[in-house]
Amino acid sequence: MSVRNMLHKITKVTVRDVRFPTSLEQHGSDAMHTDPDYSTAYVVVDTDSGLKGFGLTFTLGKGTEIVVCAVRALAGLVVGKSLQEIVSDFRGFYRLLTSDGQMRWLGPEKGVIHLATAAVLNAVWDLWARAEGKPLWKLLVDMDPKQIVSCIDFRYITDALTEEEALDILVKAQEGKQQREDQMLKEGYPAYTTSCAWIGYSDEQLKQLCTDALKSGWTKFKVKVGADLEDDTRRCRLIRQMIGPDNTLMIDANQRWDVSEAIGWVSSLAEFKPLWIEEPTSPDDILGHAAISKALAPLGIGVATGEQCQNRVMFKQFLQASALQFVQIDSCRLGSVNENLAVLLMAHKFQVPVCPHSGGVGLCELVQHLILFDYICVSGSLSNRMCEYVDHLHEHFTSPVVIHDAHYMPPKDPGYSCEMLESSVQRHQYPEGDVWKQHINN
Repeated sequence: MSVRNMLHKITKVTVRDVRFPTSLEQHGSDAMHTDPDYSTAYVVVDTDSGLKGFGLTFTLGKGTEIVVCAVRALAGLVVGKSLQEIVSDFRGFYRLLTSDGQMRWLGPEKGVIHLATAAVLNAVWDLWARAEGKPLWKLLVDMDPKQIVSCIDFRYITDALTEEEALDILVKAQEGKQQREDQMLKEGYPAYTTSCAWIGYSDEQLKQLCTDALKSGWTKFKVKVGADLEDDTRRCRLIRQMIGPDNTLMIDANQRWDVSEAIGWVSSLAEFKPLWIEEPTSPDDILGHAAISKALAPLGIGVATGEQCQNRVMFKQFLQASALQFVQIDSCRLGSVNENLAVLLMAHKFQVPVCPHSGGVGLCELVQHLILFDYICVSGSLSNRMCEYVDHLHEHFTSPVVIHDAHYMPPKDPGYSCEMLESSVQRHQYPEGDVWKQHINN
């Protein structure tokens, strides 16, 4: 695939700390993260042609400045490269960023340095899609299977998925691809909502938000649990009564429990028929998730995790250990599109549905592209699949998500949909933006 007309040599990488005071109204509150200020390390890549790429990674407020430092540390590996050079060996470029002989000691491929890598790579993918004049999902959908495979670093996962197997999956999925693309353009990708039931919301708020969501066509709802069993029982009962027996309910503990506690607690909530329990324990405990999965299977409750799963190697083990029934990719936790492609293909091989994590700031905008690609070019199935949606902060983006009848409508604008309005960035930049000056002075 040619990068139109120019080489687009990268001349500058800038990064800003942008924070939104969401903790004031308890948006995003859960059993572990009681007062998040949705934030982002926001990256802009400039080129000599004037074309820019925009990328971000998601954080919860404090510590965003550390991710900003890590992006600056990686910038030296990016400046001076042309887009042509990067995309002609994207696997090599991914490896360059994740395996720098000195900086990989900070990871490797996990934690702050990997969040920073995601932000930089997200900006490069945005740049590529803009150079081709396509939304990112369409850039991926139109790629030859060989080129998709060439973007993926298979190091450490070949025991679960070889390059040949990945190619085979993509080639097989070519059949019916056009019909699936047409279907997505017409109907959109099914979504579920988490906006109704943050843990810090009052019962009145829950009822009102649930009522409004049902009127807007929502049928799948997620409830935050894990702080207090009595409280969880009351809230799950309330939501189940509101949504009725036929709509879908999921519960999410955000890593609150030990393994045996998770099994006991979720068994107590089984009467509300949750489809899954999300993040029941430490995101690093693969065997713990496997034990929970096994114990809850007779109750018909699956285990979902992934928003804080560090990399493709951990996803590989979760899949090999039958430790999850729903894979939750995140567009900013893993190493951008490149690493997410590896996980989508592994999930397909292991026949586990992908239901992306979303919400935060910009995560809906980003991950919609990946799940559209998954349906059109990998899984070809919507069975037991849906993408999370959270109704916060979309107004700060130049191409905000479009939800129609509880479905994500495929983005039409070129790029990866994460360019923010410059006025929003300036107002929310930390600590000098007006919003924070006012907040700090109060």
